[in-house]
Amino acid sequence: MNLQFALYGGTLDIVRSALITGGAGFIGSNLALELQARYPEAWVVIVDDFRSGDFRNLEGFHGDCIASPLQDLQASVRFKDVTFDAIFHLASITDTTDHDRLRQVRDNVEGFRQIIEWAMRDQTPVIYASSAATYGHADSVMHESTPPSPQNAYAFSKVQLDNLAVHYLQQNPAWRIVGLRYFNVYGPREAHKGHASSMIYQLYRQMVQGNNPRIFTDGEQRRDFVYIKDVVDATLSAVEASKSGIYNIGSGTSASFNDVVAILNSALELSMAAAYFDNPHPFYQNFTQADISAANEMVGYRPAFDLQSGITDYLGWLENGKQGDRTM
Repeated sequence: MNLQFALYGGTLDIVRSALITGGAGFIGSNLALELQARYPEAWVVIVDDFRSGDFRNLEGFHGDCIASPLQDLQASVRFKDVTFDAIFHLASITDTTDHDRLRQVRDNVEGFRQIIEWAMRDQTPVIYASSAATYGHADSVMHESTPPSPQNAYAFSKVQLDNLAVHYLQQNPAWRIVGLRYFNVYGPREAHKGHASSMIYQLYRQMVQGNNPRIFTDGEQRRDFVYIKDVVDATLSAVEASKSGIYNIGSGTSASFNDVVAILNSALELSMAAAYFDNPHPFYQNFTQADISAANEMVGYRPAFDLQSGITDYLGWLENGKQGDRTM
């Protein structure tokens, strides 16, 4: 499958208006607030059904917020006289342990279908959230050309988003559609996700509560942990991507859960041993690591945070009384 399309000549210097689906969620809320900070005069509209998003993530947001499932939005009617500079489609059921196949695929795919069919009217640039979960089990660095191998309904739904994006781009090669395969994102405003939040946040919560950090047996599962600030920067940069396509967004490196525990112990001045337990999830990815060379070339993506600096920045935010005291 060819995942890269026509080369563009120009870029968007400024965003005057933007739509963010899933804007009260983890990535969506960080994106909305950063977009607002970069373009103070822009009109930012959020759509979220608040099944998993949290209104507290939007403290300081001064745009519009539409509470609606995407299936009920009727975007072509509600926005019939509105033109956005960009659409960021982040709405999704992100809990990979939700095994209701109908709900996962219907909500994730049909919501995207409505957005992309409506956006086609004006060829509005669409940036959407794909996922590293599409790769399934692997033991080597993941490249965009690697065939998908979804191991659960969530991953399957993201493969279908990628398929739809390719289909619409083949029919409209001048249109800008960019899929971002986010790897293991962590950072501020993820607490509302509970057990679906990053391992970094979950281990932090356990340790500050005086409990030994619980990780799967031997702790050598490896993840490409990517900090939310890098993810937001990549997502905004994708509006100016030189080619439509589907790109990996990770740190480009992998670290084990044991590494995370060691960094947290050092940062929190603790010495807690890991409490190992058997992994109950047969679909679990034991290894993720992104090849980010295509995103570097076509999106201009260059992550600024390694795992150490990302965790340090995150802990500073948590320890300043933001969301660190929320219960999961």
